[in-house]
Amino acid sequence: MRLAAYSDDPYARADGPVGAEMPFALFLAGLGDAADGLVLLGRVQPGHHEPLVALPDGLRFVELPWWEDLSRPAGMLRALPGSLRVFWRVAGEVDGVLLFGPSPLGVAFALLTRLRGRRLALGVRMDYVSYVTHRHPGRRSLAWIAGTLDAAWRLLARRTPTIVVGAGLAARYRRAPRLLEVWVSLVRDAQVHAPAREEPGATGPIRVLTVGRVDTEKNPLLLADILARLRAGGADWRLTVCGDGPLLGALRERAEALGVAEHLDLRGFVGPSDGLADLYRDADMFLHVSWTEGMPQVLVEAWAAGLPVVATDVGGVAAAVGSDGGLLVAPGDAGAASAALQRIAGDAGLRARLGAGSLRRAREHTLERETARIATFLAGSR
Repeated sequence: MRLAAYSDDPYARADGPVGAEMPFALFLAGLGDAADGLVLLGRVQPGHHEPLVALPDGLRFVELPWWEDLSRPAGMLRALPGSLRVFWRVAGEVDGVLLFGPSPLGVAFALLTRLRGRRLALGVRMDYVSYVTHRHPGRRSLAWIAGTLDAAWRLLARRTPTIVVGAGLAARYRRAPRLLEVWVSLVRDAQVHAPAREEPGATGPIRVLTVGRVDTEKNPLLLADILARLRAGGADWRLTVCGDGPLLGALRERAEALGVAEHLDLRGFVGPSDGLADLYRDADMFLHVSWTEGMPQVLVEAWAAGLPVVATDVGGVAAAVGSDGGLLVAPGDAGAASAALQRIAGDAGLRARLGAGSLRRAREHTLERETARIATFLAGSR
């Protein structure tokens, strides 16, 4: 089946071809290997911007007019007519359309897909209202708009096959006529491998890794508090943060205020081609502290390296972690997170059990497996 896919993530262009600002685009691009052809649609930032993630060679990308985000509705309205024209043309060239939302353009694109008589499937990868609320605290008008879009998306899903990321969203969209729960994974089959690891701290600091955008909904300032608590316990802990975002400077300042800045390694964005896999292999544990998630892809990356995980109990994380994929803590609780990391560091049996569970989960949810499941699901959509 020839497929068009859209999410409202931004794209960018420097001197070369268009690239992505979010790794999720690579997951969508992976559908090209499972479908007969893929067209990826996205809005591209104007001007010269170096993209964070390179898209695969040979992928057909169709550019949509740029608009900033939900907090600037006037820009979205200006981009709407051109976006609808481009989408109408692309929808006529494919057999089916996959739209990840909720998003303002996603609702309009869904209606155009129906008018075109093409197969339609909806995708949902986050609690949209929670995401907007945490990203724009205090903006009641944006919370109302997000709630309206979320309600519209759930209404569309009652008559449309729907793909959701994680068990939490599966429960919210259970009224869809056909429902597929998936995990977003960028890990390929050949990349699932755990290196031999020494006891944490045996030949250096105990190494904790976290990967993700340094933005409000990810709760990054909590990382400094966790590191301070770990260091206060007397052991030599080091935390590596891979990710960029508007709160990177605030995180650095928080670590300095707590006296742990020299033990916090801020790497900025680290992509798959920049040695990210080596950082996973070199770590002793993985930490994830988001306020809101569907099912974060970084957990699968950590599991592929056999890492024990400590993660906040949000969205579909608890169902994914299960009894042997990691330890869960309440969001915003630095004490619980530091205690969980200390427990893993001091218990070899627990590390072995979580490591084995991690590898099993990663093998079951590689990029090849997840995109093949989606392609099969889409082939049966109407």
